[in-house]
This record gives sequence, C-alpha cells and structure tokens, in this order.
Amino acid sequence: MPVSRKKAIQSLRRGPLASERIDAILKGLDEAYPDAVCALNHRTPWELLVATILSAQCTDARVNMVTPELFRRFPTPAAMAKAKIAELEELVRTTGFFRNKAKSIQGAAKKITEEFGGKVPETLAELITVPGAARKTANVVLGVSFGKAEGVVVDTHVFRISRRLELAKGDTPQEVEKELMAVLPQERWISYSHQVIHHGRQVCVARSPKCDKCNLETLCRSKDKTWES
Repeated sequence: MPVSRKKAIQSLRRGPLASERIDAILKGLDEAYPDAVCALNHRTPWELLVATILSAQCTDARVNMVTPELFRRFPTPAAMAKAKIAELEELVRTTGFFRNKAKSIQGAAKKITEEFGGKVPETLAELITVPGAARKTANVVLGVSFGKAEGVVVDTHVFRISRRLELAKGDTPQEVEKELMAVLPQERWISYSHQVIHHGRQVCVARSPKCDKCNLETLCRSKDKTWES
C-alpha cells in the first residue's frame, strides 16, 4: 500500500466520527451502490406501507410474491378495511406471523380510511398512529414515497453495519437511529439506509462478512473482520 494512502487511512481511523471518515464511508457506499432503492415492489404509498408491515421477519422476495394477489383483491384501504380477516390471513400466511400481520394491515386500512381520507399520511407524527406502522415502517414510507427524511431506517443490516463501522454504539435500533441522525447529513438519511441494506445482503453479512470484497474495508476495524489489507 502506498505510504500516502496508508497515512490517510490511519488519519481517518483516529476518530470514528471524524467528518473525513464519514465522508469516505458515504463516498464508498455511493461507488458500490449508486442506484440502491427499496426492494419492496409497490405502486403507491399505501402498497408500500402494507408491504413494509408484511416484511417484518420476512424476506422482501417473499413479500413481493404475496402482495400482487393481495392488492388485486383489495386495491385500496377502503377495500381492505372491509375484507374478511380470514381471507387476509390466508393471503399473507407465508410471510409468517400472519394473524398479527393481517390484523395490522386491516387496522391500518381502517385508520387511513376513517381518519385520513383514504390517503397515507405524510408526517411521522401521523404515520406512527397507524396500526403496524412503527417508526421504522413510517420512515420507510416517508423516505421512499414522499422523499421526506424525518429519521433513518434502522433494520437489522443498518443496525449491524453502523455498529461495525463505529458510526453508532447503541444497543437498540432506536438508539442507533438517534446516533446516525446526529452524525450523518440529513440529505443522506434515506440513501444511507438503502445502500447499507444492500451492502448487508451482499457483502457485510451477519456471519463471516466478505471483507475481502468490501470497498469500506480499509475504514473498518470491526472485531469480526475476516480479512484485512
């Protein structure tokens, strides 16, 4: 490794939250995932909200297999609000925890129909009052559908990788989100989550991360690294 590059890396490593280091991490994510977007298929904010609720402890791929028929039968919040709960349960069964999820998406449908005129609300304060829409789900919908960065989506990948990169130390997603909001530029809150989720699926996996294929490796000193340049 050239001496100048080695010194630069050592300098960036002195402070995990040094602005130069954070800029380098964001640049690396841009280079690796320039077109990262939400992997849940949807056509409207309502469809994204339902898909995100269904994605809890389930793969996006499985949700994308379930939602086409679900939305064919119940295309609007008003239609889903009137559905028989048993039919909803059967349609979402393969996503796991299907009874709770069916109850949540119907509850969301009723809330949006009765209190928000059939439209998904566009503020965090309103969205988190919708059944099934906790803060993470609300942040997904706000960021993807409305381009509003009121928080950072912290799923298992964002939680794991943000801690590995020493951008956060919190023990809960809520704590990590607060830390990320403090150190990341607000205009990067949305894209950071998308990029890190892709990175977590492809490279920085939970067990045996593929550090030899990671373009952030020189900026990372995680204890569970599997390779170091």
